[in-house]
Amino acid sequence: MKLTKRLLLTPMIAMVLLSACKKDEPIPQEDNENLTTVSLKFTENGVTKTFSFKDLDGTGGNAPTIDKISLEANKTYTLAVAILDETKSPVENITEEIDEQKDEHLFEYISNPTSLLTFSGKDKDSRGYDVGLTATVKTSAAGTGKLQVVLHHQPPVNGTPVKNGSFTVGSTDFDGTFDVEVK
Repeated sequence: MKLTKRLLLTPMIAMVLLSACKKDEPIPQEDNENLTTVSLKFTENGVTKTFSFKDLDGTGGNAPTIDKISLEANKTYTLAVAILDETKSPVENITEEIDEQKDEHLFEYISNPTSLLTFSGKDKDSRGYDVGLTATVKTSAAGTGKLQVVLHHQPPVNGTPVKNGSFTVGSTDFDGTFDVEVK
């Protein structure tokens, strides 16, 4: 009888002990950064004009708020881009992360018409490829159009860099279009 009780009790004790052990919980995956605000800061002769694209609730929610870019004709501006995640408190400055990971990011500026705004002198990554957090922008004669700003994310694949100066590799972190008036 004692042997039977032991045979029955041993598996029951083992089950209690095993069920009492805490299972390893999976490590939470970090979501992609939430880019809620992209600000373009154009500076000419010490005067800075800032124009922002804000989408505080993300893609698919409310329409973004987009400032109209208004610049003077036939001028040369220094452009600096600032990117924020305003869903966090305090607000997270994503610009710093992009600057630290220059080898994985590339801004594309598409002016329509192409002659309205000309971009050059962009900042470079460690391999000499454009990044575009800063640039020189020249305006044409008076006119109106659009400026599409695209942030490409081009991280290494299996430890091998894929960024090659092309806009065709990687994924898109941000894609927004501003109305532009040059007067």
